[in-house]
Amino acid sequence: MGHTPSSALQVLLLVVFVLPGISYQFLRERLRGPVARESNLGERVLRAVTASIVLDSVYAVVLGPLLVRVVRGGGQQHWDGAVRQPRLAGLLALLLLVAVPAAAAGCVSLWQHRRLPARYRAAPSAWDHMFRHRGSCFVRVRLKDGTWVGGWYGSGSYATSYPEPAELFLESAWRMNPDGSFAGRIERTAGLHVRAADADIFELVHPPDLTTGPVPGEVRAPARRTRRLPIRRGRPPGRR
Repeated sequence: MGHTPSSALQVLLLVVFVLPGISYQFLRERLRGPVARESNLGERVLRAVTASIVLDSVYAVVLGPLLVRVVRGGGQQHWDGAVRQPRLAGLLALLLLVAVPAAAAGCVSLWQHRRLPARYRAAPSAWDHMFRHRGSCFVRVRLKDGTWVGGWYGSGSYATSYPEPAELFLESAWRMNPDGSFAGRIERTAGLHVRAADADIFELVHPPDLTTGPVPGEVRAPARRTRRLPIRRGRPPGRR
């Protein structure tokens, strides 16, 4: 029984000194995107602890007396205020440990975005950005030996994401001409697997539509011949 208050105090200190920085660091990475120098876990933890110390110091300066009253209340026990007003304590914890760090991360990210000429994105790599919101399209790949391969990227296709190696599964494979143009769909194809490590160039090609017409060098659907009926001029049918 004598160790229970000590354990509870340790848990509270861990939450107070770590959770605000974790909330801040997580949202910063989501808004800014990953940075190479922050890929080390130890450095990320150190940055989270530093952010927590800064935020806790601001809380103590601005809201110190209020927080003491809420936690201790008017009694002799350390947790009388939190026990008597659990809703207020929970609201303050949510506000100070999650909402304020998230708002600080958003403000810092917005300020940096305005100052930097380049824009960071949340996608960890160009590969993830290329396929994150990609719709159906043709994909052609030039391998390192100069061979062209390609196929159709549709609902049955799959692209790996970070931290897995960049790989692509196309739901159907197509025959390729030596110049990289599509020659036609391979019969009875069940898919095509491509590793980015084996390729020099990945190119995404929108399928032809009725507004832009077929893409040069792509497969053109055979045009259907329609027979025009002769138009007879004169009186409408049924009239004499």
